[in-house]
Parts: sequence; structure tokens; C-alpha cells
Amino acid sequence: MSLKRPNRRAGVLLVAAICLLGTVNVFAASAAMSDAQIALYQGMDREKMLIEGAKREGQLTFYNSHTWFRSYVKEFEKKYPFIKVSEWRSDSKNLLSRAMAEFGSTRSLVDVIETTAEAMGVMKRNGMFQEYFTPEARYYPDDVKVKGKSGLYYLGDRETYNSLGFNTNLIAANEAPKTLNDLLDPKWKGKMAIAGTSTGVRWVGSTLDTLGREFLNKMAGQELTVQNMSGAALAGLVASGEVPLSPTIFDADVTVAKQKNAPIQWRALDPVVTTVGYSGLSSKASHPHAALLFLDYLHGKEGQQLMMKGGLWSPRDDTGSLDQKFEKLYLDSKYSLDELEKKLVEWENLMRQLFVRRK
Repeated sequence: MSLKRPNRRAGVLLVAAICLLGTVNVFAASAAMSDAQIALYQGMDREKMLIEGAKREGQLTFYNSHTWFRSYVKEFEKKYPFIKVSEWRSDSKNLLSRAMAEFGSTRSLVDVIETTAEAMGVMKRNGMFQEYFTPEARYYPDDVKVKGKSGLYYLGDRETYNSLGFNTNLIAANEAPKTLNDLLDPKWKGKMAIAGTSTGVRWVGSTLDTLGREFLNKMAGQELTVQNMSGAALAGLVASGEVPLSPTIFDADVTVAKQKNAPIQWRALDPVVTTVGYSGLSSKASHPHAALLFLDYLHGKEGQQLMMKGGLWSPRDDTGSLDQKFEKLYLDSKYSLDELEKKLVEWENLMRQLFVRRK
């Protein structure tokens, strides 16, 4: 009796067929699920399903409110070279306006939204977020999770601190203000500016809550000006010396500027306005697989370590923190969304009343 040798080519074809069948099954399973089911999927093949789906989608659109996400996008695209990220950045107020206008139209462009709490809360109230699952959420404290019935509406991914930035070529460290009251020193008259965006509005609100209207009236006498730009852009003016000092500068922007040898320094003037950035999945996402991969990366340990390289604080439990020894003020937890919305309008009006000079 003679035994026939196995046909090697047939074996290779069989293995290839099995692999192809597995891929087809992933495609079929993903295609059969609604976007909501994809967003909340927790199966063992979740990552594989997301990668295969993202390869088909090939792109995602990301709206955010921090300059450091430019670096994020580049690193994410290196990790997933089959995904092209279209990024658009502005302050939370402009981001909210654009996202809501798109959402109310026939087609929303954005897939992932990242900005601060009050804007995220307004968008959530308008049904703009899809609840989603990420396995990384277990590493985060509950106080940075905004939960729905089945998943998360959004999750905290960064914490920033807003206080004094000053140009070291113009002001020696031992001469720079060490408290908010030091800002009233006559030598700083005409040398200070605040950001005209929500960054400056929040500073006005926190200062009003802490030191009262009388202090702000005195600050108006210091000829403090309002620059109609973001805190990041204002940090650039401080670094260039055009604005010697500002109490509305983010420590993260100073960290990045100092890496480029810019003559700028940051100092905490208690209490420090602390802002948490959150990220969520649009309920009209056109590229849900790619968007979920991005959210996994953003909240993963690798992504959070990258976040800290930008001088930001990570809320993730196992990533570590910056050893900040100052008093933090969380306006978002101090007020409800409805209260904060009213407060922001009041504070912006007060800012313009006190500091915007009409010619």
C-alpha cells in the first residue's frame, strides 16, 4: 500500500481560506451591527474588529481645544498608518458653536470631540454623544467619567492649570508676582493682559469668587487689557515680550515653549483655575471604528504618557501625576451645568465691562 503525500499547495490554500473566512466574519459582524452596538461592543475580538473597520474607513475627523493634540495626531497616525486624521482646533466656545451648527444640519463631519466640561455638557444635553465603551476606563476615577445607561458619554483625558506666565527677559523670577494681590502692585500697571476667550472668562469668575468684585475693580485700574485670542496664543505674546505678564496662562503652554528655549516661566497664584478636558464619540460619527481606536489610544497608558510630555496632568490612575503643590479650583464641579452657563455669561459681561476699553 502506498500513501500519498499531502499536497502542500492545497494546505496553504486551506490555511489562506480559513484566514480569509475569519476576516470576512469580522467584516460581516461589524457590518451587521449598528453604530451604537459597535461603540458599546466588548467582545474578545473588539480590537480586531475596530482595526479592520478602520482600514475600510481610512480616516476620522477630530475637533479639540488644545494645541498639544497636534502631536497626538502625528503619533496616532504613526501607530495606525491606515488612518488619516483631519484635525480642527479652537477654544471651547467656538468648538461648541461649530459642532452644534453641523449637528443641526443634514451632515455632521466630526467623529471625536475633545474640549472642556461646560461645552461637553451642552452637547450631551443636545444628544450629540454616543455612549461608548473603552477598556481603558477602568484605570480612571469615577469623578472624570460621565456615564450613561450602557457606557460613557465622555471621559476625562487631561487636566490643565491656568495662572501666571511672565517673560523672564523682562521680569526676574524674584520680582514676579507670588500672589493674586501682588498683581495690584503699581509697577505692573499697563503691562498685563488676559485671554478674551473662555480662559479669561473663567479667570474673572474664579477671581470674583475668591477675592470679590473690589479686587477686580482695582485690577481694572491696572489697565489690564483683553487679548481676543486663546491662552496658548497669549502665551506666545508673553514669550515674545509683547505682553510682559498674564494671569491667564496654561502651565502646559509654558512647558512646550520652554522646550524651545523661550524666555517664559509659569507660577501658581492660589487658587489656580483647573480645567479638565474630556473626549467623546459623536452620535453622528461617520467613522466609528477609527474614532473608537483613537479614543482607546487617547485614554491608554501610551497616550496619557504622551499627554504628560506636553506638560499636562493625566487623570489616569496608573500613569503618575505632576507633583503640584497649590490650591486648585474646579469651577465645573462647583456649579451645575445650568448654573455655570449663567455664570459664564455674567463673567464675560463683567470682563468686558471692566477691562475692554472703548475708543
